[in-house]
Amino acid sequence: MNQRQSRQRAARAVAIEQTRGVAAGLAASGLLVAALLLGLAAAGQAAAQDPRTPPASFAELAERLLPAVVNISTTQVVEGRGPGSGPELPQFPPGSPFEDFFKEFFDRHRDRDAPPRRATSLGSGFVIDADEGFIVTNNHVIQDADEITVILHDDTNLKADVVGRDPKTDIALLRIDTDRDLVEVTLGDSDGLRVGDWVLAIGNPFGLGGTVTAGIVSARARDINAGPYDDFLQTDASINRGNSGGPMFNLDGEVIGINTAIFSPSGGSVGIGFAVPANLAEPVIAQLREYGRTRRGWLGVRIQTVTDEIAESLGLDGARGALVASVTDQGPAALAGIEPGDVILVFDGQDVPEMRRLPRIVAETRIGKTVDVDVWRDGTEVTIPVTIGELEKAEETGLLSADRGPKTNSDAVRSFSKLGLELSMITPALRREHDLDDRVSGVVVTDVARDSSAAEKGIRPGDVIVEVNQQEVSNPEDVATRIEDARSHNKPSVLLFINRQGDLRFVALSLEEK
Repeated sequence: MNQRQSRQRAARAVAIEQTRGVAAGLAASGLLVAALLLGLAAAGQAAAQDPRTPPASFAELAERLLPAVVNISTTQVVEGRGPGSGPELPQFPPGSPFEDFFKEFFDRHRDRDAPPRRATSLGSGFVIDADEGFIVTNNHVIQDADEITVILHDDTNLKADVVGRDPKTDIALLRIDTDRDLVEVTLGDSDGLRVGDWVLAIGNPFGLGGTVTAGIVSARARDINAGPYDDFLQTDASINRGNSGGPMFNLDGEVIGINTAIFSPSGGSVGIGFAVPANLAEPVIAQLREYGRTRRGWLGVRIQTVTDEIAESLGLDGARGALVASVTDQGPAALAGIEPGDVILVFDGQDVPEMRRLPRIVAETRIGKTVDVDVWRDGTEVTIPVTIGELEKAEETGLLSADRGPKTNSDAVRSFSKLGLELSMITPALRREHDLDDRVSGVVVTDVARDSSAAEKGIRPGDVIVEVNQQEVSNPEDVATRIEDARSHNKPSVLLFINRQGDLRFVALSLEEK
């Protein structure tokens, strides 16, 4: 073998070793890739086991919960029409040949008493205590009912009695007496819900019987002007007529809402349903169970929203809290020294971020408890101790209609062209023209210029200005003085306290020319 052949053989040996090394490297890489794929698969399995993800099926959950949901049928006797209350005679041209015919027909039938008829309605509910037979539903489902029938999941019909009801939150508590084994469900923590969480609704839509629908929480804290404590959960789970009073469940099978209302131009589900949150319903149910009625805390104030302009007028750092429009004579707030114009910022250690949060906080406060109320007054924060009263007792005694009113009177007329207002004393003629109560005093608005700041804020003739910048006014000259004082201090707006037929409210009016 010559030297050239020896070099070629050595080169081939090196090449073989390099090939073996590359193959070994690729094999190792393959193992790494396989390990990575196995890791991804394990991560996928872990994600699939995350309780926040939707299950493959709601069947097991529905099977467990359906027996606790009941259908509710109510019957009401509607009185027939009395004599002379029949349909009206159609209008015909004078001398029409139909006039005498229909007159004779209607005269024959008008005084016949129509017999009473029985009207029925359907709704849903759920068993909250199997041993005692307590069932929760909506107040509007059983309101005015003469007879209430609860239909269990196995189609057993049972008569139910009303334990108590609360129109303000639209909740009612029923009770049935049966030897059958009932299935109960528990209330969950609705405050822990997040927008996007899965929910299950079960009810009796259109009288079809137990029906299960699924969806998500679409929104929280919805105010639909249904009552003073609106704090609804919104869902896209299908809810229709007959679902009212039925439960909304989380994936743990806990009731986190009571289905109450839908938004629907057509009358059917369009994916916008509302439920009373469980955390709002729970104390109401407990009170109905214990007392047969609600016993809510009462502060004795009428409040309104703090807008950016109002906050600026009061020197408050941002629109927050609840502005006191009026206080009730002999109410807890009045006795403690809270005044119109105060802004309630903190109640019993709980911040009041917006006006509509305060009623619920007060309602859930124990009656007779003395709490600290932090208010914004004259540019400083003041703490006032208040002993909480009972709302229902105040309603029974008529205290709620006795708001503290303004005083004074006088004589001048003045035009405020920059504000778009014409103001006058309250004369007997103006009192009659605008139907003002004899106790109302201040300065009456006689004209509002179109396209003015006052018109934009909804001020209208007949409104009575009681205060300007939290100082009482008795004539238009007083108003002018307060406005000039605000301008001299470079304030961009003035705060008017207005009485409109007993409805007291604050309005921030810009001083800048339009």
